Amino acid sequence: MQHVLEKAQAAKAASSTLACMGSLKKNEALNAMAQALRDSAAYILAENEKDLQAGRDKGTSKAMLDRLALSEERIEGMADGLESVARLDDPVGEVTHTVLRPNGLSIGSKRVPLGVVGIIYEARPNVTSDAAGLCLKTGNATVLRGGSDAIHSNIAVVNVLRKAIASAGLPEDAIQLIDDTSREAATYMMGLNGVIDVLIPRGGAGLIQSVVKNATVPVIETGTGNCHVYIDENADLAMGLNIINNAKTSRPSVCNAAESLLVHEAAAQTFLPMVQKKLNGVELRGCAKTQAIIDVKPATDEDYYTEYNDYILAVKVVGSLNEAISHINKYGTKHSEAIVTESYQCAETFLERIDAAAVYVNASTRFTDGNEFGFGAEIGISTQKLHARGPMGLKELTTIKYIIRGNGQVR
Repeated sequence: MQHVLEKAQAAKAASSTLACMGSLKKNEALNAMAQALRDSAAYILAENEKDLQAGRDKGTSKAMLDRLALSEERIEGMADGLESVARLDDPVGEVTHTVLRPNGLSIGSKRVPLGVVGIIYEARPNVTSDAAGLCLKTGNATVLRGGSDAIHSNIAVVNVLRKAIASAGLPEDAIQLIDDTSREAATYMMGLNGVIDVLIPRGGAGLIQSVVKNATVPVIETGTGNCHVYIDENADLAMGLNIINNAKTSRPSVCNAAESLLVHEAAAQTFLPMVQKKLNGVELRGCAKTQAIIDVKPATDEDYYTEYNDYILAVKVVGSLNEAISHINKYGTKHSEAIVTESYQCAETFLERIDAAAVYVNASTRFTDGNEFGFGAEIGISTQKLHARGPMGLKELTTIKYIIRGNGQVR
């Protein structure tokens, strides 16, 4: 695994230079990266097609192929994301606290880079660009290890980005890609304490739990998205139908897509036939009460725990708001949960009692996204409670350093 170590060490060396770079220089590099993606779109798309063809050959699902696919529009979105990050305020160097102690010591804290951020992720090539841009803006070097499904795409994107930052006068080694997609390479990377400062996994439950359980490098856990939409007895059903349709079908392969629909029994008789008609391309799996109203497959307990990333939706009829909340807190992954209701009291109860990183009232879960939250992009959606929670933007990629100024004080 010498090649993995050498790339991580090169990133570590580059991080020292990058940490001292001013905002103007970093923004220049980000804009150069954006333009380079546009200029190299044909090259990137040709390499992406190799990954797509390999996926088709092995029977990859339509939803997962969509997750993998790039297009002119998606490359433009990646470039726009980098330019958005360039326009955001740079948190590095921000003084967050200053106090003058009685002994004359001035104690302050300021934001500094984490150092080297390792990211282990699956088949979404846009993550490569987003992660590199956010890390660069915050003065962090990054070591990327994508999955085999997107290897040609990731190599192409990283090649383009490295050349762009070098043209802007920054060390190209600040962006590293581990092109060995073996499990052994990932496991080795997880143990590079002292070289990699933090690991962020992005992908399915298996990948995330593997990193959490095996890494000795500190991990920020980004969770799977078993997200729910609950239709309350006081819901505007037309609004609810639009929300569940968007949350399930706009892009089912992403972590903020809805996987379960809960419907209050007072609304179920009217609402469930509406759902079945509207979501006619989605396989519905329902509880016994659901099956008594519409003809669907039975839902098992495992269905309610599952993040499908596909055109499948688990449905349950509940007798109360309390039952809906209990169900979500039991089966959910603490990612994004939504209630559709016209009742202020029900909305506030839901907001207060649901344990998740993002809780919505009368809106789709699909908004849990760094760009939608105004962060430019995100490094991942954290579902843990330490250091960062929800979409992780620039501030979440920094830590605190205390700066103490004195004039000879001793203790």
